[in-house]
Amino acid sequence: MTEFTLDDLMFKPGLMKGQRILITGGGTGLGKVMAEACVLLGADVVIWGRRGEVVAATADEINEAHAAASGGRCAGMATDIRVPEAIHDAMDEVWAGGAPTGLVNNAAGNFISRTEDLSPRGFDAIANIVFRGSFNVTLDAGKRWLAEGRHASVVSILTTWVWHGGPFTVPSAMSKAGLNVMTQSLAVEWGNRGIRFNAIAPGPFPTEGAWARLNPGSTEATSGERKTADPTIPLGRNGEMRELANLAVYLLDPGSAYVNGQTIAIDGGGHLRGGGGFARLSEWGDAEWEAARNSIKASNEKDRAQRTV
Repeated sequence: MTEFTLDDLMFKPGLMKGQRILITGGGTGLGKVMAEACVLLGADVVIWGRRGEVVAATADEINEAHAAASGGRCAGMATDIRVPEAIHDAMDEVWAGGAPTGLVNNAAGNFISRTEDLSPRGFDAIANIVFRGSFNVTLDAGKRWLAEGRHASVVSILTTWVWHGGPFTVPSAMSKAGLNVMTQSLAVEWGNRGIRFNAIAPGPFPTEGAWARLNPGSTEATSGERKTADPTIPLGRNGEMRELANLAVYLLDPGSAYVNGQTIAIDGGGHLRGGGGFARLSEWGDAEWEAARNSIKASNEKDRAQRTV
């Protein structure tokens, strides 16, 4: 089911007509939401994801709901951004249909773990997607934009952990912090050649895949709905998908042309109050961590089973 209608967006119909947006991790969750918003506003969107059947189904769903009315289109491509050669080949295919005007680095992975329990393989499972993969996607697109003298906007999806750390999510926190520095660095290095870099740091926007690994064992994680808002959020609620979509559209569109090198939190003010994230898990003992590992393992096995069906 699609997330919203044109009435949920702040912008005039057709705002993104003529724009072409590439979104990594676009088959589900926040990536799907941003893809839908761009198509609703008339953009042509390409979504990448490791599971080809998922991105294809998402593209079909978005097109069926919105393409006829908006003039925008969505196409799905199976792409594993952990593999630099796969990125390059997929980018060739994207460019063959027209150079993108915007890139969203959204592909991610995460799970909670005591850092002393992490293996190098567990660290790489996150870093190879979030840190290395997002950089390699950005670099491959950036080289092409620079060579062709094109203007573009890059938006990376981070977390508020880039400012205060992420206990029990150290591989993700380290990787996202690296993308934050990439955003600031390339905003200066490439800004004078027409390529802008900004980032979004969302608070709680519950999606099924994320909550299954970050809230293992909870019924809310199973259903993909977190009904109980974090009490540390001053606004007292979780984020709504349309709110994140509106911010992403703003940063991608030329209307935000003077915004460059910024990471914008959209978390109801939670990171300013402190106490968020997973610091509360310091109270867990061995039994709680064993239960969490078993729950995450079961979720991963369920995902693998679904991919082989």
